[in-house]
Amino acid sequence: MILALCGAVAIGLALGLLGSGGSILTVPILVYLVGEPEKVAIAGSLAIVGVVALMGALPWMLRRTVDWRQVLFFGGPGMLGTIAGATFARRIPGVVQLSIFGVVMLVAAVMTFRQRAGESEVRHPGRVDRMAAQGFAIGVLTGVVGVGGGFLILPALMVFGGLTMYRALGTSLTIIAMNAFSGFARHATLLASLGLSLDWHVIGTFAVVGAGGSLAGQRIASRIPQDRLRRLFGVFLVVMSLFILGHNAHRLINAMQ
Repeated sequence: MILALCGAVAIGLALGLLGSGGSILTVPILVYLVGEPEKVAIAGSLAIVGVVALMGALPWMLRRTVDWRQVLFFGGPGMLGTIAGATFARRIPGVVQLSIFGVVMLVAAVMTFRQRAGESEVRHPGRVDRMAAQGFAIGVLTGVVGVGGGFLILPALMVFGGLTMYRALGTSLTIIAMNAFSGFARHATLLASLGLSLDWHVIGTFAVVGAGGSLAGQRIASRIPQDRLRRLFGVFLVVMSLFILGHNAHRLINAMQ
């Protein structure tokens, strides 16, 4: 359990330091360190990430740096996409969901390597319909595999939403919380219909520890070279994705036969 708690701290630190990445750690920690079934881990991940992201977003809200226009036009469709993805996930075997998650981790690694922490130039906001479509697509991904999607939301807000890195961080965390909570509500209903139950003790412990890690990460973010941190995190994502895909290859082949 000590390793699992260390993982909870890492979830919060990643969200606090990078504005993304915490949710990509939650599912493998719940599966491999806590020992939860895939579908239970995905649902629990969304509850944990929702609380941690919301706690991380509050300081940005108090500083009035959250762009509520992007929250509305990106986050609103994202919530609808998350509900749709969670509903569709009921038909997908847990091992397939976890394998998709491994592929998503590779994509996250690529996005992490390409993203520049020091980027701050102002761009013109993108078209509302394009932002809504991207928000919906990321929401579907959130619902299917239980990730908050921050590794996609953050660069999308900067490139297509016209936000600086500073404003994108709090906005990203707010949207992550919205997606996570809407996905969790749907997954919780589906778990009950499958005869599965959530471990609220694990969820509560991870949420509290992760929230503390998120706030601590925000405090120390300015003292750490962000580009180096992102590269190290990207390497970690590659290693973890290869482990998950390798570990599930045999089970995935059997599930598809």
